[in-house]
Amino acid sequence: MKRTLLNPTLLQRTLLGAALALSFTAAHAAGEAKNIIFFLGDGMGPSTITAARIFKYGEDGSLTMDTLERTARIKTFSNDAQTTDSAPSMAAYMTGVKMNNEVISMSSNTVATNPGRDANGNLGVNNCAAGNGTPAVTILELAKARGKAVGTITTTELTHATPASAWSHICNRNAQYAIAAQLVPGGAGFNTALGDGVDVLMGGGRNHFTPFAAGTNAAGRADGRNLLAELAARGYTVAASKTEMNAAAPGKKFIGLYSSRSHLEYELDRTATPPVGEGANQPSLAEMTVKAMDLLASNTNGYFLMVEGGRIDHALHGTNAKRALTDTIAFDDAIKAALAKAKQTDPTLANTLIVVTADHDHTLTINGYGKRGNPILDINRGYRDNQPNRDADGNTYTTLVFGNGPNRPNVRANLDSTTVLADNYLQETGVRLSSETHGGGDVKLFATGAGAKTFKGTLDNTKVFTLLKAASGL
Repeated sequence: MKRTLLNPTLLQRTLLGAALALSFTAAHAAGEAKNIIFFLGDGMGPSTITAARIFKYGEDGSLTMDTLERTARIKTFSNDAQTTDSAPSMAAYMTGVKMNNEVISMSSNTVATNPGRDANGNLGVNNCAAGNGTPAVTILELAKARGKAVGTITTTELTHATPASAWSHICNRNAQYAIAAQLVPGGAGFNTALGDGVDVLMGGGRNHFTPFAAGTNAAGRADGRNLLAELAARGYTVAASKTEMNAAAPGKKFIGLYSSRSHLEYELDRTATPPVGEGANQPSLAEMTVKAMDLLASNTNGYFLMVEGGRIDHALHGTNAKRALTDTIAFDDAIKAALAKAKQTDPTLANTLIVVTADHDHTLTINGYGKRGNPILDINRGYRDNQPNRDADGNTYTTLVFGNGPNRPNVRANLDSTTVLADNYLQETGVRLSSETHGGGDVKLFATGAGAKTFKGTLDNTKVFTLLKAASGL
């Protein structure tokens, strides 16, 4: 049989072409997410997710996050603690670096130095010594350097630990006046790694951006700076309400601070009749998310958006399960809204990665052998006879309890449904502490869209940064 030999030059070209094709395919797979939306439910541990699902949809229902096809389990310990606080846990997602509790996006050797008080007695002055660690590059900064738009939105103060971890570098999370200054392009203290600045910012805590004024802004800045005016001078649209947010047009940078001081209202209070506090014209997290996507989408290079449901954590610290679950549902509604919005222009999410996770757990527990269908916030009732289950002393108890916190009676008494289903009811706790603590357990992660297939198994929180970076080709 006559054999035909392939021309060596042709063979080389064929092999080179195949290698280039393989390289292109691998590169595309490594950076297939043009847009990333990273959802963080602060303190949203597995029991909170389960309880919120039952609260809203029943045992056999599903949250939107439950329907995302990729799942993983995330380890959350910090560099110096089994149980992390929000600063190093969120910073691990954003930088891939393990750091000490209270430290925001700095190297592992950074010591958390307590902040000082300003001339008006307000805590939040930066006391970080020169040489105390080095900044750890965040994925938001990497995205900005590649020409992408970037945004951070939250239901907490904008300068709170979780949102700040995406764009700030500081040795203590409570130095919030210095954290705010890192956002202002060209201003003293600006984080120059942000280039021309973060494109979309939303949250609460306007006082950290505006000057002190006795009686009207007692927690304002002692240095007299009006950071919002400085941002406006840099081309930012500045908003203080849902109405002003809705009126903002794409093409300009945006900052919306919807609370004069502190965080946005709990969802239960924002939607009350009438709304509590400043809730009357505060947007929901879902509304903020959709607006942020609209504003960021004007950048043809894509975007990175971090969305935090931060008040889940605060309600859990207060052992108020009803507000925690209501805020978890609002967080899940934001995920639902983002999916629907993204699919309008990207039906198969071929260019969009959505990741949902939490920074840490809490001590919330679902206990007792409750009957299926029994309201999750109610007293526990037996699955055989639907009668109240009782403790060893013959007293009723709720299905949801906390491992620690302020609400531990010296002697337990009977509980009734009217009491425990009220908005302000605080669940009982095991160990008496002034405030409920975080839990050290693993948390869940859900993902869908471009690059989501890599999120699987049990991962350290620092590994999530690596996967996000690879998915977007940064």
